Amino acid sequence: MESSRAVARVITPEPVVEGAGVHLRRSIGTRGLDYLDPFLLLDHFESAKPADYEAGFPYHPHRGIETVTFVRTGEVRHEDSLGHRGTITAGDIQWMTSGSGILHEEMPQVRPEGIAGLQLWLNVPAREKMNRPKYRDLAGDRLTEAETDEGAKIRVIAGEALRGRLVGPVEGLAVMPKFVDVRLPEGGTFREMVPQGHTVFAYVDHGEVRFGPKNVVARAPALVIFGDGEVVEASGGVGGGRFLLAAARPLHEPIARYGPFVMNTRAEIEQTLEDIRSGRFIREDPRDA
Repeated sequence: MESSRAVARVITPEPVVEGAGVHLRRSIGTRGLDYLDPFLLLDHFESAKPADYEAGFPYHPHRGIETVTFVRTGEVRHEDSLGHRGTITAGDIQWMTSGSGILHEEMPQVRPEGIAGLQLWLNVPAREKMNRPKYRDLAGDRLTEAETDEGAKIRVIAGEALRGRLVGPVEGLAVMPKFVDVRLPEGGTFREMVPQGHTVFAYVDHGEVRFGPKNVVARAPALVIFGDGEVVEASGGVGGGRFLLAAARPLHEPIARYGPFVMNTRAEIEQTLEDIRSGRFIREDPRDA
């Protein structure tokens, strides 16, 4: 019998203000939860008030991480130092490998429906931190939604689900991420295999969901952290709910972080800051993997 992962903690996100004045809820990357190896940060942005989000995130640097942005509602325009520019809208996902260094901006657009979504930072191994930066823009229509016999509607972004019947477009990363978007009607159930030893969480951004063998209730917004095991179980609470299931292999490597830079040593952070000051941050010949 496969072991069901019990709920270890349920965390209520903290309000923060980032960028040029964007109001967010943060659950990973706080004093209470610095990181959840290999997950470094999880922000939830959601508002219909332009003053909460229109200032956006003007040009800023990143090094040493992957950033994954899920847009639930509204529109975000982006451009970067590699010459990429575009728009992601409801249902779209942008997966950015910052590698040796990139400058980019993310600007939510004022629309009647406002803005909503998640941004997740994922660590990469020391050997890959200075690789070439790159983007994966995942249009929502590329992410097929499937409905299970138990009533769950799911989209797979990375890894696979339903014992390999659904495979996401993002594969081949060292931490072996599994990201599955799940919508559950009231009483609907979801059961998904995850590798033992991997870090696993669910982030509920809408409604109510019950998790684990004890049916622990999580109401949006909530971060649910699981203990070890082979299976994650969930069921829709009153009115149903939606969550992102995330799993990945922990790196067990030292972490040195300074704002948008995450390296392995303080010396590497100092080198990054020196690269910024000297104009060598954006490399003309970044190393390939």
